[in-house]
Amino acid sequence: MADSVSDSIVVDAGPDAVWDVIADFDAYPEWNDEITSAEVLNADEDGGGTRVRFEVDAGVIGATFTLAYTYTDDSMSWWLVEGDKLRKNDGTYRLEERDDGTTVVTYELEIEAAVPLPGLVKRQAARRIVTRALSSMRDQAEAA
Repeated sequence: MADSVSDSIVVDAGPDAVWDVIADFDAYPEWNDEITSAEVLNADEDGGGTRVRFEVDAGVIGATFTLAYTYTDDSMSWWLVEGDKLRKNDGTYRLEERDDGTTVVTYELEIEAAVPLPGLVKRQAARRIVTRALSSMRDQAEAA
């Protein structure tokens, strides 16, 4: 069974700055220390990645997987196409612009490893992925 995690963070930047970070897959290894490589395999007519291959090294486990992406005006969603150590990696970034010029970013993730893991370990891993990604993304967007 997949574990689902959701968390939000306030970014002291507008949605455009956040989009610049989350949609620039090639730069993911620069701000997310668990991603060692990201390669856009397919893009839509606007240049948005629609299929992206990642290599990650999360300490205990490394994995290679490909995600498919879709976009709306205020969200980016993905799902696992193939992966060597994952059965599921589905998620969404949702952006909400606030009147004070900040952006609330919500990250929802449903992930399942291909190998059986105890429930507590799975939940902790999913929580760590979301927390670290949000924090690193915020730092990158605010520095821009």
